[in-house]
Amino acid sequence: MEFYWDFVKPIPEPSESNKTHSLKGGTTLGDLSEFPLKYRIFLKAYRWRRIDPVPWAPLKKSVAQSRLVLVSSAGIVTSEQKPFDNSIRGGDPSIREIPSDVDVSTLIETHRSDAFDHTGIRQDPNLAFPADRLGELSAAGIIGSLNHRYLSIMGSVTAPGRLIKRTIPQVVPKLLEDRIDIALLIPV
Repeated sequence: MEFYWDFVKPIPEPSESNKTHSLKGGTTLGDLSEFPLKYRIFLKAYRWRRIDPVPWAPLKKSVAQSRLVLVSSAGIVTSEQKPFDNSIRGGDPSIREIPSDVDVSTLIETHRSDAFDHTGIRQDPNLAFPADRLGELSAAGIIGSLNHRYLSIMGSVTAPGRLIKRTIPQVVPKLLEDRIDIALLIPV
């Protein structure tokens, strides 16, 4: 069975006037010049990690036969969970487990960055934590199954060493136990 999303459209060629892509004639995709000066300076000076070779595991079965886990860096928490700690220098390296059957409208976005407008995510957490959309795809048989837990981390972690060395090694055994085939990362 083939599945086509009616909202997915090819991105048109850049317009001559602004050299950025326009979707449906509306707003353009982000450009570094849109950021305030402090972020342009930070992004140009930041020492980006280079990982070589890039870790990659080819999918050995169809998506319709696979178990998927959602991983979002939107700093999403449930109302019962402690918010991410925005006071930690370099970013909060902790992780939150969110039940996959959560009522998305009850989720709280606690992302620390002020580099983007949080209004849309706060109005509809599915923008950064698409649990409802994944449920629909699973119900339609497009995705084999969804893991019982999803993961939320804080984006804008400028010192990822603790996340990589301490947090991720605690999570990987759980995902192996859950027999995950696909991790869908939603970067925010």
